[in-house]
Amino acid sequence: MEENKKQSRWFPHPVLSIFLLISWLLLNNTVAMGHVVLGSILAILIPWFTSRFWPEKLCLKNPGVFARFALVVAYDIIIANVTVARLILSPNDLLKPDFMEIPLDIEHPLGISVLASTISLTPGTVSSDLSQDKKTLLVHALHVEDKEEEIARIKARYEKPLMEVFKPC
Repeated sequence: MEENKKQSRWFPHPVLSIFLLISWLLLNNTVAMGHVVLGSILAILIPWFTSRFWPEKLCLKNPGVFARFALVVAYDIIIANVTVARLILSPNDLLKPDFMEIPLDIEHPLGISVLASTISLTPGTVSSDLSQDKKTLLVHALHVEDKEEEIARIKARYEKPLMEVFKPC
């Protein structure tokens, strides 16, 4: 039991540590021993120094769902880039920009943050505001044909999987 406490103290967020190490190696495009050592040090120290700022321990309940979510987001980013390029190269009078109020079912603060970031990462949409009660996300879209359909798409493709991943521990 004491060993578990020590391990959690040294590795307060092991998933984040692994993600940081992999990101470091990918950003440097090498697996040279120096970068592995430096990346490992950063992957241990960053979560360790920032752990007191985290209000609760992060528990990813369904890593498979999160992996599928990441693939969906990557696909949507590629498609949105092509769509936005086509829209901005077309006459501007064809654009239908609009604000959408998305009612949120997700309650986990990090889940809401990931959802808002995902929306902003997708070209053509930007998360603009979160209501005081954290129940509505205001999103601006460059082009909206059917507001209700777009809200349903965001909820199904992004919010629903995040609700499965970010459940209370």
